[in-house]
Amino acid sequence: MQKLTYWGCFLIALLAIQTGVFAQGKPVYTSPIGLQAYTFRGSWDKGIEATLDTIKSLGVTEMEGGPLKGMTAEELRKQLDKRGIKMVSIGADYKLLSESTAETIKNAKIFGAKYVMVAWIPHKGGNFDLETAKKAVADFNKAGKELKEAGITLTYHNHGYEFVPYEDGTLFDYIVKNTNPEYVSFEMDVLWTAFPGQDPAKLLLKYPTRWKLMHLKDLKKGVKGNLSGGTPTTNDVALGTGQIDIPAVLKAAKKVGIKHYFIEDESPSYLKQIPQTIAYIKGIKE
Repeated sequence: MQKLTYWGCFLIALLAIQTGVFAQGKPVYTSPIGLQAYTFRGSWDKGIEATLDTIKSLGVTEMEGGPLKGMTAEELRKQLDKRGIKMVSIGADYKLLSESTAETIKNAKIFGAKYVMVAWIPHKGGNFDLETAKKAVADFNKAGKELKEAGITLTYHNHGYEFVPYEDGTLFDYIVKNTNPEYVSFEMDVLWTAFPGQDPAKLLLKYPTRWKLMHLKDLKKGVKGNLSGGTPTTNDVALGTGQIDIPAVLKAAKKVGIKHYFIEDESPSYLKQIPQTIAYIKGIKE
């Protein structure tokens, strides 16, 4: 075989670079940039339209939220449409939803939202127990059936307190196993999965067909978690600067087919941290 000349080697290397052989790999995160409206809770009352302009400037095209004080749901929908932002999911209060789904369905229809999420199950004295989990299962199955009939998917957003040991797993496992997959799906909050000591990536893969949505958050390094479902907001940090293995989470999320991702930053420094988070997730490669 004839030896390659210098220029032959150069041309082969150039072709390899152009075809991506030597590239760093494909981006892991290829979904639209989503945002949970609660992130901007300190901004809404200073001007809803101005806040929406800021959100748009960040490159956000999807949101999770719902009606805002000071503006009708119909007008908010118009303002979102004007900026090319879709409200794909809205939040719902557990008690309100368990009593009637009518108001929630009405709001979801106004926004064009296909998902409704519940982020908190009320529990006495800070202790989440089997009795509470059983009631939640019944309430979710009932509400989820009614929402499905309206073309909407109910998701439960874990908040950390559900990981109380139970049998060979946790009460969160009990909720997943006892809710009807036809009526109830789940939204993973990455921080509130890691904080009580769970591995978010492994939990995604454990129930690959049940997760539909995700809250992207990171937990400050050195913070020790518990089952309280609460931690100071300053422990929310820009993705990639905390203790959670975000690349592993995003790879697992992609594998199980998460439909929508929402950045949720509860820190007082959210305006500084969100651009960092967006740049970080866009930079993660396969």
